[in-house]
Amino acid sequence: MKKLTLLRHAKSGWDDQVARDFDRPVNARGIQAALVMGKFMKAQGLSFDHILASPAVRVIETLEHVGVAMGKKFDPQWERRIYLASSVTIIDVIRDMSDEHDHILLGGHNPGMEDLVFDLVPNDGTSPLRDDVEEKYPTASLAELKLNIKSWADINNDCGVLNRFTRPRDLDPRLGPET
Repeated sequence: MKKLTLLRHAKSGWDDQVARDFDRPVNARGIQAALVMGKFMKAQGLSFDHILASPAVRVIETLEHVGVAMGKKFDPQWERRIYLASSVTIIDVIRDMSDEHDHILLGGHNPGMEDLVFDLVPNDGTSPLRDDVEEKYPTASLAELKLNIKSWADINNDCGVLNRFTRPRDLDPRLGPET
């Protein structure tokens, strides 16, 4: 059994004048959401033996703020292929992971993150939280999947169960959709 936790980057700033999308930082609301998620992760006792993440600025900053709130300094493996990747590409990246890792935290982007949940978790009623992901996978949201595999190389469609899906607004209503 392997575990995969997906953390979508926090809300980024479209107002910042950057030359490339890759360089967009998180905004003030995103910082708040990342800190709230980090506190939640700490309170839940979540730990990972490996972190794999997109090197985009908004993912780097999200992980930094989550780490601060957890009281940890993360040392992710930065993987350029995750930047704006499809689910298929993310699965290929995961297949390359060493089996010494049992629980991987993956930091990345949509739509690849939510599509990965849809691909890994069967739509057969066994994971009720899947409906919440179908509604929306907001920024800074966390999805935890238990995978029925012994080796990362064996990851494939319908091999997982979604055990947890937590959005920042679930923890602090002020972080919900702006009206």
